[in-house]
Amino acid sequence: MNMNKKILTTIWLLLSAFGIMFAVLSWAQESNLIPSSEIIGGFKGVLAILTGIPLYWYVAKNMD
Repeated sequence: MNMNKKILTTIWLLLSAFGIMFAVLSWAQESNLIPSSEIIGGFKGVLAILTGIPLYWYVAKNMD
C-alpha cells in the first residue's frame, strides 16, 4: 500500500510541475516574452513538459 501511495504522489507532483510551468509559459505569452499560440502552436505543451521535469527534479523530488 505504501508503494502505491508513493507512485501516486510522484504522478501528482509531476502533473503539478507541468501545470505550473504551463501557467508560467501562458503568462510569458501574455507578456509577449514568447510567441503567441498562433505561432508556436502545441509547442508550449512540449516546453511545459521539458521545463516541468527539472522543476520536479529540483523541488518536489527532494520532499518527503
